[in-house]
Amino acid sequence: MTAFALPHRLEADAPPARRDAVRLLVAGRDGVEHARFTDFAEFLVPGDVVVVNTSGTLPAAVDGRRGDQLVTVHFAAALDDGSWVVEVRPPGRAAGPLDNVQAGDVITLPDAVQLRVLEPHPRDQRRLWRAGVDVEGDVVDYLSRHGRPIRYAYVPRPQPLAEYQTVFAREPGSAEMPSAGRPFTDRLVTDLVTAGIGVAPITLHTGVSSPDAGEPPQAERFRVPDATARAVNMTRAWGGRVVAVGTTVTRALETAADGDGVVRAASGWTDVVLGADRPARVVNGLVTGWHAPGASHLDLLRAVAGRELVDDAYDEALRAQYRWHEFGDSCLLLP
Repeated sequence: MTAFALPHRLEADAPPARRDAVRLLVAGRDGVEHARFTDFAEFLVPGDVVVVNTSGTLPAAVDGRRGDQLVTVHFAAALDDGSWVVEVRPPGRAAGPLDNVQAGDVITLPDAVQLRVLEPHPRDQRRLWRAGVDVEGDVVDYLSRHGRPIRYAYVPRPQPLAEYQTVFAREPGSAEMPSAGRPFTDRLVTDLVTAGIGVAPITLHTGVSSPDAGEPPQAERFRVPDATARAVNMTRAWGGRVVAVGTTVTRALETAADGDGVVRAASGWTDVVLGADRPARVVNGLVTGWHAPGASHLDLLRAVAGRELVDDAYDEALRAQYRWHEFGDSCLLLP
């Protein structure tokens, strides 16, 4: 599976009736097995630790007007100086951003709030922009009043924000849902704990996931607490598995790890990109959704599980018609 085409019929276009009823493909040293997500705990053993992301999803899409043109602004990340990284798109479920955004553009948002485009962010591209938002009070509070969840073309009908939150969400900050955690339920977490499997939190606020071809993942704000660092290190010391729920958790843990894989409490911004030149040092199990062809996330999966295992999993998922994207099915990689 060096490259693949994703049939439209495999794009999940609405939430499943039950979060934990999605399919689960388990790929490991003994091959590939098909299950349901309700079976997740059966594939782990006492002493393993499952690390989850507590970031909550923002209603990050807001309609506005640039001159006489209607636009939609996707709020991607809050920067340290109070400005925001944004992506400006045509209204509706457009396939990509506007290509004529310029520094100095002013976009009028609801309640006459002015958003001023300042500069490309980072400077070597023109998809994401740093912008100042002239709003009284907190931008996150403003989004809660006027925003809606970011929705792409494969989801035809609007969904409430609750459908874009995971059971672990505690701190609003992600432009898009850390979707690997979506199939978990309170009951499933209880099953893990009662089986002697640890559950530990990190926080990583995701940006928007529509990069141009060849564009690396953007920097993201993260935090790894001291208690989680200690739990991960103890798990590795006694031979247990560190199972990351999603690429966000993997990125945070690997950022907080030294060259020997020892994790320490850390926070700030991460620009770590895992791949062939930077393999995983800490994570040796990964819960993930199914990523689109060419996505940079595929390099991260291979950095954890190896190219052969990931490619076998994707080949089997296509053959067995698993469903893709944030409302789709799941994969557990156990190299």
